[in-house]
Amino acid sequence: MDERDPEPDAVTRTGAPVRARARVDPLGLISGGEGVITGTVVCAAVIAYGAGHVDSTAQLSVAIFGTVLVYWLAHLHAHTIGASVTHGHHPAVALRLAVKETWPIAGASVLPIIVLLVAELAGATLRTAAWIALIATIVLLTGYSYLAGARGGLSPWGRVASAAVGAGIGLLVAGLKVALH
Repeated sequence: MDERDPEPDAVTRTGAPVRARARVDPLGLISGGEGVITGTVVCAAVIAYGAGHVDSTAQLSVAIFGTVLVYWLAHLHAHTIGASVTHGHHPAVALRLAVKETWPIAGASVLPIIVLLVAELAGATLRTAAWIALIATIVLLTGYSYLAGARGGLSPWGRVASAAVGAGIGLLVAGLKVALH
């Protein structure tokens, strides 16, 4: 299958026809939804915990990137080994496929780090910059979840419910931050 939506005669789970359209998603941040959600939640958790245990946004950025990188490598390894064992793929082939499928986990760390650093450049304290970055992750989780509902053919209320679940996960992490600090 190419980089286009499903075939013109494809339907959603609700039976509604899916319109074919070209995808503009070279980084896989839309098509790699599972990885993006996972990476964003990991970022949020590191921000929630790390902001009270580091001395600078640079240290927090390294903690975010490092944690997400280790988490991604573990996920990459699991996918690679799983494909080799389950499907009999040569490890090199399995690794190539796993990189393509899982890299959005690592890619998801970029935006929260950028938000964190821009907030610092704008004069925010570490505490404030961390809250801004954490709120950005909640907005991302909400947006991704709404998009999933829309692409899945949910009604407008279903999309809102889907977005609320994403926001709820982000708010749980924000609650963790409040509890830890």
